[in-house]
Amino acid sequence: MRSTSTFVASAILAVASVQAQQTGYGQCGGENWTGATTSSSTLTTTTSSKTSTTATTTSKTTTSSTSSPTSTGKLKWFGVDESCAEFGTAMPGTWGVDFTFANTATIGEFISQGFNIFRIPFAMERMVQGSIDAALNTAYLTNYSVAVNYITSNGAYAVIDPHNYGRYNGSIITDTTAFQTFWSNLATAFKSNSKVVSASPLASFFLQILSVEIDNRKIFDTNNEYHDMDETLVFNLNQAAIDGIRGAGATTQYIFAEGNSWTGAWTWNTTNDSLKDLSDPENLLVYEMHQYLDSDGSGTNSACVSSTIGVERVEGATAWLQANKKLGVLGEYAGGPNSVCQAAVTGMLDHLVANNDVWLGAIFWSAGPWWPQSTWSNMEPPNGQAYVYYDDILRAYT
Repeated sequence: MRSTSTFVASAILAVASVQAQQTGYGQCGGENWTGATTSSSTLTTTTSSKTSTTATTTSKTTTSSTSSPTSTGKLKWFGVDESCAEFGTAMPGTWGVDFTFANTATIGEFISQGFNIFRIPFAMERMVQGSIDAALNTAYLTNYSVAVNYITSNGAYAVIDPHNYGRYNGSIITDTTAFQTFWSNLATAFKSNSKVVSASPLASFFLQILSVEIDNRKIFDTNNEYHDMDETLVFNLNQAAIDGIRGAGATTQYIFAEGNSWTGAWTWNTTNDSLKDLSDPENLLVYEMHQYLDSDGSGTNSACVSSTIGVERVEGATAWLQANKKLGVLGEYAGGPNSVCQAAVTGMLDHLVANNDVWLGAIFWSAGPWWPQSTWSNMEPPNGQAYVYYDDILRAYT
């Protein structure tokens, strides 16, 4: 398949155009983020209302003696989250004031390093305004799609992530029919690449092949981190999403199903066992779990419990995947800028690689153009604190 992709991509170079780079500005950094809205990247960007700023470049430093992966295997997917389109409290808000979209230039840097999956959060309240089953907002969808198209056109996978915690406008989503309609509408928008066109018959032939490959690199994430909800409702929302996606004709893409209790790997066995009965007629269902390594598993503290906590917190989930013959992906994880966390992260990733019969990938939280450089989990090149401390370590897994 790799040789086919390379051949097709080479044939298309003369007829395909590069996606426009998105601005590096917007509001980002966490739920209810109120920090500075300035880019942490040295990459030049422009907007209609702001001029770009240039940060001082910081050379990457790896302070840990942690070794490269011990397994000779690899994960199918290895990448980073690109968080920013979902942040800000104003809904729908204003692009460049309340939120931004992922910077394709920094995504390109990751792709050049071998990273091949990017999870792109968005706010449902911006994508569908007024009600969950409303028509998609054309402007927000178009701008959000730039990163999706850039990623998939460059051979990587894009995870389409409604980052809503099982809620809409602050209230728990209970209308599974409306939720299914939301996913039917969204899957319809992303199931095929209508922008791949050419007047040349030969080029059109290759473009059709490439288009199928591009479409298959789009992954649907049912919803981010359901929590404090009835487990039956979490099951039903996931199944409604699956039904909506497949019913829309999106039959060749993976679906990531998330669980209750913030979809934590360390509590998966006790809170999400019922999700083993989810049904996907295309058999492309992957269970997305998140795992942070601080004392409460929230990812709000840069200190890790121990150098072995990473392995300890995912072992139970591994056993669950194996016992139920399911596949998993670690959709969020991070570690602080210290040797204990570096060892904990490396140990956890080594465990996933050693069990890549059930673990398909891992995605680091998070890159994004408006994270402050000092944020310990900031993976935005070139100056984010996590990028400085972890990029060399993570590249060994690509």
